[in-house]
Amino acid sequence: MHAITIPEPGGPEALVWAEVPDPEVGEGEVLVDVAASAVNRADVLQRQGFYDPPPGASPYPGLECAGRVSAVGPGVSGWAVGAKVCALLGGGGYAEKVAVPSGQLLPVPDGMDIRTAAGLPEVTCTVWSNVFMVANLRPGETLLVHGGSSGIGTMAIQLAKSVGARVAVTAGTAQKLQRCAELGADILINYREQDFVEELRTATDGAGADVILDNMGAKYLERNVKALAVNGRLAVIGMQGGTKGELNLGALLAKRGAVTATSLRARPPAEKAAIVAAVREHVWPLLSDGRVRPVIDSTVPMREAARAHRTLDESTHVGKILLTTTG
Repeated sequence: MHAITIPEPGGPEALVWAEVPDPEVGEGEVLVDVAASAVNRADVLQRQGFYDPPPGASPYPGLECAGRVSAVGPGVSGWAVGAKVCALLGGGGYAEKVAVPSGQLLPVPDGMDIRTAAGLPEVTCTVWSNVFMVANLRPGETLLVHGGSSGIGTMAIQLAKSVGARVAVTAGTAQKLQRCAELGADILINYREQDFVEELRTATDGAGADVILDNMGAKYLERNVKALAVNGRLAVIGMQGGTKGELNLGALLAKRGAVTATSLRARPPAEKAAIVAAVREHVWPLLSDGRVRPVIDSTVPMREAARAHRTLDESTHVGKILLTTTG
């Protein structure tokens, strides 16, 4: 088969389409013939040499994919050859084939084509596990999403609105904020021109956000705590703004707040399977009836993954960028 390899870390040009051995299917795994994958920030970090795959995972980038089951390993039940699936991966999505633990598989939602489904597993599992399973967002509460026009952001807006929450977002351009508004965002904040703490305080009559989904890390830590409502929950899922920040425990205590930080890729298979099962129960019905849809920015042939990475580096996209194995 062919896969995107990274002979040496670097810029987008470091991604090389090469012939590699086919993966072997182990106990409890299925083999998926990949129709499409999707680009995530973690892939960029791996390309740059900053984020190695977890032990035992494929060395190739790609945290999600969609395609058809082509082989079923020992100990697998509930999946058959030919099934249309999408999958949460520890790596290997940028390839023509990938072996996946069966607990990390999801059926392609009703009415959705296989390629589009490739943009679902990472965002749905990240948002559901952090915003709902950990931060316990409830109807009537306010969610602040940093990077509202990203793949994760566009999904978070829709899922929060589906449970009756109010949604605030930050983004860097008026066009991106408009796309967020079209998805249901109520409070639009241009982080280049506005202070999100003050804007959120004004929009919520001083209350703040009950839940904050943060991809920035250290850069926003102090202001995120200021933006929390009493009993608010800050869920940190990224470090685009650095890894080390100062936390004012007095301010956090005054809010009776909580700060959590999670990653998805390195979790053990059992934890991933539990998240995938929750997503299938709670999110898949919303996808099947069209109330929630992935936002797809563009589709690029997988062999041209460097082009997709340049778009991500430039941050000109809205939603997900897909990589397809054909076309």
